[in-house]
Amino acid sequence: MFDNPYLYIKSFHIISVISWLSAMLYLPRIFVYHAKVKPDIETSEIFKTMEYRLAYYIMTPAMIASWFFGLILIFYFDVINFSSDVWFHIKFLMVIILSACHGILLKKLRLFNNNKNINSPKYFKYLNEIPTILMVIIVLLVIVKPF
Repeated sequence: MFDNPYLYIKSFHIISVISWLSAMLYLPRIFVYHAKVKPDIETSEIFKTMEYRLAYYIMTPAMIASWFFGLILIFYFDVINFSSDVWFHIKFLMVIILSACHGILLKKLRLFNNNKNINSPKYFKYLNEIPTILMVIIVLLVIVKPF
């Protein structure tokens, strides 16, 4: 059954990335609606619970798993030629930027939890586009390998 561990690790990597990006796309949308309500009301508390659980039960573990399985693919299975796979270097940079975006979302979550959000719903709509754009670039680089 486990005769090809590469395919299992690759599958777990893809599953982790899907979970991570799903949460990265959903959390800013929750922030859009949370930014519309006043702090210290019941609705705000419900949003805080939703955001916390999404960020710390799904998004962060999925990011860790994505990095873990991705690094195994790179270093254990040696699937990348570092000297000639330019597409990978660009993809890796995009993943680092995506990870930084993850950190920004966690910071925004802390501000909401402390009733200190200063950003508008429109800001969060724009912030929501960053993971989307990064996802498109990353998928195109991995599938097409244009460089």
